[in-house]
Amino acid sequence: MNEQRGAAAMEMGELSVRQLDRPSEPGSGYVAVRSQSSPDGSGRSVLEGAFELLGAVERAGEAGLTKLASKCGLPKTTAYRLLEQLVELGAVERCRGGYRMGPRLFRLGQGWQPHPRLRSAAREPARRLARATGAVVGLSVLREGQTLVLDWTVCETDEVFGPLLNDMAWPWFTAAGKVLVAGASPQLPLGPLPASWQREAAAIRDRGVAFDREELVAGVCCVAAPLHGPGGVPLASLCVVTDPAHSLDRLAGAVQQTARTISAALRGR
Repeated sequence: MNEQRGAAAMEMGELSVRQLDRPSEPGSGYVAVRSQSSPDGSGRSVLEGAFELLGAVERAGEAGLTKLASKCGLPKTTAYRLLEQLVELGAVERCRGGYRMGPRLFRLGQGWQPHPRLRSAAREPARRLARATGAVVGLSVLREGQTLVLDWTVCETDEVFGPLLNDMAWPWFTAAGKVLVAGASPQLPLGPLPASWQREAAAIRDRGVAFDREELVAGVCCVAAPLHGPGGVPLASLCVVTDPAHSLDRLAGAVQQTARTISAALRGR
């Protein structure tokens, strides 16, 4: 807290080089700006600085002002001002260690989807699939070289896979990611691909599903199928997560049928 008070004191003596677009609202604690340059002279906009800080907070879990400012290459006064504005917006919250991610970003993130009807179209079919298979069903997308999980559907409390459901970002080479990469542009930012990938991708396209037989996590197997939107573009993937005792080949048909149902809803059929 002494560190934050010191930064606030320095801030009071700092001359702002930004032009005000409009006066701040009484009691808002922050102002709107028109200038595209940040006060630290780096040429970064205020938004760029704020998002760099959000990224640093996310990577750290929680961190103090000095560490966050250093990670982003920002003066402490600038970092403090942006962090406090993010606190007021609910994007960041104060904690004993300094700052951590706030609840508003969680709510906003939960609302994101690559198609406006994806979650609603998948909800009930995913529930039916979970009940029919007794397995965990996931809805995922591929972004920035990662498999991002939008939703998990569990028919009952699962002590085996419960911890996995807390992780919403996985490498692209999960079954849910591979089935999308196999049908995507070769210019995806995935880095060097294994020599066997072209052969595996061709097999995935031919069969219409991808498998993960404990390749990523011991004791966890997965089968995934793509979800297609208008024009046949793959938007997301549907997967079933289970244990090695279950036959993925037998589950594949149910996953594909459910994926076709969801895809038809996305295309308005």
